Amino acid sequence: MANNAFGIDLGTRTIKIYNTHGDSVTVEKNMIAIEDKKNLFAYGDSAFDMFEKAPANIEISYPLCNGVIADIKNMQLLLRNFVMDSNKGNIKPADYYIAVPSDITDVEKRAFFDLVKDANLKAKKIMRVEKAVADGLGLDIDVKNSQGILVVNVGYHTTEISILSLGGIVLSRLIKVGGQKFDESIKNAIRKEFSLIVGMKTAENVKIALAELEAQKKGAIVYGRDIVTGLPMEKEIPTDLVSSCMLENFNMIIDNIRVILERTPPELSADIFRRGIYLTGGASQVSHLAELIAKGTGLKVNVSENPITGVALGLSKIIKDDNYKSVAYLEGMSK
Repeated sequence: MANNAFGIDLGTRTIKIYNTHGDSVTVEKNMIAIEDKKNLFAYGDSAFDMFEKAPANIEISYPLCNGVIADIKNMQLLLRNFVMDSNKGNIKPADYYIAVPSDITDVEKRAFFDLVKDANLKAKKIMRVEKAVADGLGLDIDVKNSQGILVVNVGYHTTEISILSLGGIVLSRLIKVGGQKFDESIKNAIRKEFSLIVGMKTAENVKIALAELEAQKKGAIVYGRDIVTGLPMEKEIPTDLVSSCMLENFNMIIDNIRVILERTPPELSADIFRRGIYLTGGASQVSHLAELIAKGTGLKVNVSENPITGVALGLSKIIKDDNYKSVAYLEGMSK
């Protein structure tokens, strides 16, 4: 096992960092607040608290977009601060294992390596791990055997659908549908039905509370601005409106799972039929998504117990267990 190593899962919405020192996973919002275009004002959860509330001179943004790095300078600043926080203010020489989506370009993959290399983190070596493989390990699956495994990771901006076998990716597809699209659908439905403008945070809170509200047979209470009067107001939103407005997004995910299944070699299809689909990712817990995937594919859906930290837990296994070292690639070397 490495003396000092980090496993990094850069999500669009959240960053998950596994640290061998303390054997723990830190989860923070992947967000940064910059004051007057040059000064770091806040980052992580603190920046998220200011989101949609900050004055004009404070710009709050996500440095990742659609699973890839959109703002490398701010992402370096964020990563360095997060690593310093988990090391109690110090930067020590360490190995870095970074999870990277499969269905992106080589240039986009290289940016993940450059991010760690140029963030002044005293990296001894930088290893790249296919995100879906780390996901599989985080789900307690032995990804190195010859069984076909279908992993669906529903994130904030993207959903990654991957077929794994023998420690590698057989097929992978990254689609631009995730938690953000669900939130936008809720926001638009509330605007259309009730002439009420609500923020993305409000829409997200409704989405998260949906299962509980349905169980209690209650509507969602939201606060926003009336389009007609321009005044603040409160409304109760029925749960069936919230469920139905997200259906189009759910169906897009299901259609893409079916596309991947149609391209899967028959022997691996047999394995997937027996084992079912493994559903993970921060937005995978949305009410009705798992049951609709099961209905749309005719397959059993296994829902992850650790949907948010799954990839980071998979990286921790690679760091700690020599048996899985072969699934990590030293950046710059061929497979």
